[in-house]
Amino acid sequence: MTSAAYQHRWLDGSSVPLPVGKVVCVGRNYADHAAELNNPIPKQPVLFMKPATALCAIDEPLQWPQQFGACHFETELALLIGAPRAGKAAIAGLGLALDLTLRELQETLKQQRLPWEKAKAFDRACPITPWLPYSDDIDLAAQQFALYCNGECRQRGDSSQMLTPVPALLEAIAPFFTLQPGDVVLTGTPAGVGPLCSGDALELHWTPRPLQPQVFAARAQQ
Repeated sequence: MTSAAYQHRWLDGSSVPLPVGKVVCVGRNYADHAAELNNPIPKQPVLFMKPATALCAIDEPLQWPQQFGACHFETELALLIGAPRAGKAAIAGLGLALDLTLRELQETLKQQRLPWEKAKAFDRACPITPWLPYSDDIDLAAQQFALYCNGECRQRGDSSQMLTPVPALLEAIAPFFTLQPGDVVLTGTPAGVGPLCSGDALELHWTPRPLQPQVFAARAQQ
């Protein structure tokens, strides 16, 4: 179930001259998502990681190990790290990603007080869009995105509602994980997560700048 060799690409299809690194993720960064899973709102960002083998292009078939139960979609704003710098200066690009989660397995692991990696870090667990080059005219606190499944809007997110905004999130990551060029940061998902079924047609909608919407298609195919 491994992906074809993933490479970072810009929206115009050209290759990003960066290696493919790790994925640092934050859980429960939207209060409404924490509430829908009956999780407390954390006082500090809940950090975990996915390996580079979790990354795949969003237009590849979405696949997951079915023997472990339901797989949920979680739509997130993603950051591509371009340089080992502090704060926003580290960001080379923005995109959207799906944090695919084997929800039943995750619940079992949580009950046993075990790490989540088996449920979140499996191969192809992070389908990701091409990258929009980041520039200072992009407002990181005004990123709106949505996920449609079979034509129905299932998730809507607005980065202004993050419990830990992007600059503070990068600061929170720094003491624990060194972010290298080519690494990816997922910034959390809003409410509305739900299970995927083979054959589901997804659309990810994103407005990085006013009046400049982007739409990406994906399909679950087991």
